[in-house]
Amino acid sequence: MPNKQLKGVVVSNKMQKTVIVAVTRLKEHSLYKKKYKVTTRYSAHDEKNEYQIGDKVIISETSPISKNKKWIVTQKA
Repeated sequence: MPNKQLKGVVVSNKMQKTVIVAVTRLKEHSLYKKKYKVTTRYSAHDEKNEYQIGDKVIISETSPISKNKKWIVTQKA
């Protein structure tokens, strides 16, 4: 089974070896059919602390690294 991959923007890099990535997607209301944005924040592992706020990155799912980190940054998008 391939790993899930998501595109997002780094919104925080204040922790060591961790960045917060905001992933925005469109949802559609079931009754009114209007589309709206939903943003989800993921904690992702950044081994070399190389990503800065505002960078567009691709994260992929991995085995749990800590309590909240289940994603790893693979590359800049």
